[in-house]
Amino acid sequence: MSGGGGYVGSIQNDLISYVNTGYVTVGTNTGHKGTPLSAEWALNNMERQINFGRLAVHRTAAVSKSIINSFYCAYPSFSYFLGCSRGGGQAMVEAQLYPEDFNGIVAGAPAFNWPAIGAKFIQGCQLNYPDPKNLTKPVITNDNLKLLQELVLKQCDNIDGLNDKIINDPRNCKFDFSKLPVCPNDKAGPNCFTKQQLSAIKAVYSPVMIEDKEVYPSFPFGLEAENGSWDAWIAGSNQMPSLHYLFGTDLFKYLVYNDPSWDYTKYDFKKFFEDTRYASSYLDATQSDYSDFKKLKGKMIMYHGWNDPALSAFATINHYEEAMKKDKDLQAYIRLFLLPGVLHCGGGTGADNVDMVKLIQDWTENGKAPDRVIFSKIEKGNTLMTRPVYPYPKVAIYNGKGKSTDEKNFGVKGN
Repeated sequence: MSGGGGYVGSIQNDLISYVNTGYVTVGTNTGHKGTPLSAEWALNNMERQINFGRLAVHRTAAVSKSIINSFYCAYPSFSYFLGCSRGGGQAMVEAQLYPEDFNGIVAGAPAFNWPAIGAKFIQGCQLNYPDPKNLTKPVITNDNLKLLQELVLKQCDNIDGLNDKIINDPRNCKFDFSKLPVCPNDKAGPNCFTKQQLSAIKAVYSPVMIEDKEVYPSFPFGLEAENGSWDAWIAGSNQMPSLHYLFGTDLFKYLVYNDPSWDYTKYDFKKFFEDTRYASSYLDATQSDYSDFKKLKGKMIMYHGWNDPALSAFATINHYEEAMKKDKDLQAYIRLFLLPGVLHCGGGTGADNVDMVKLIQDWTENGKAPDRVIFSKIEKGNTLMTRPVYPYPKVAIYNGKGKSTDEKNFGVKGN
């Protein structure tokens, strides 16, 4: 089964080609018709909200297995679920709440803590779109992105010994904001930042805090100016607002407050936990106890691009570390892979291509746990590079010899 993206709204199935390898495949619109960018369908409709949040995939899985049994006179030998973004969140819902549905699960760049994600989006939009009547002039410009990426790479690209537009581990990037050029007289220009622009940019790299509690973490440094990065998700353009704006405002309007007139510019977060309690109850997959999934011998691969501008890799890391505290044996059945230089579900300058179906199948059916996984960067049918990725907390390290585009020239750091 394939997961959906955004607010779904259509039957989505990225795995249809696998019918040629002995699988039956299925997708779901999660109980409503619409576009992935709009949540208007959810207004005052509890049934649609709960189907979208946690029931649709489970119900589809159960009915699909029944149909398979009726047609083939046998239930499937193994069942798998693979999804990224919203689909990654659906994957985590399945592992946490319906562990009997799938033997193997792949959760990519998971959207698993929705109101918290929305809070991060609104935090940025309040600074990037201070005037709700003028969404065609974001504070952060394309010139800002080009200059910002250039300066981030200048400070942090070579930490891993390579100048390749890939920050191998952004946690090692201790970026010095004082080196960003400030515009004279605070007048915007292509080679400097105004005070307003600096505030909006710094907010992206800052967590959402309510009193002393972190609601959602910061975004890692790197690839701010790549196509499909901040331009689409965070900064936006004069053609359309950012995806943070579109997803964030619809989330609060239709899934939290049921109020289409809700104004993001006036939101002060003071009652965030109280106001989002109901929405979190059906949208979130934040349980860190996977003991039921473990008892059923389930296997799950989690992955996240380090430079994902949609959902911070730090959020996934935090969740995984919480689960590791609950079960020291977690890596025996759930493993996390962090992809350097990769954006949301793919793209960017890093290696982002691997056969996840084969990986999860080998682990589930043959006991071959993914360890040194070789990802590729493929453009127009040509393989530009290969890189190994190890289960978190291990990190791939260039050994200083040979081409950096060849995975054979990388070792590993960590236990």
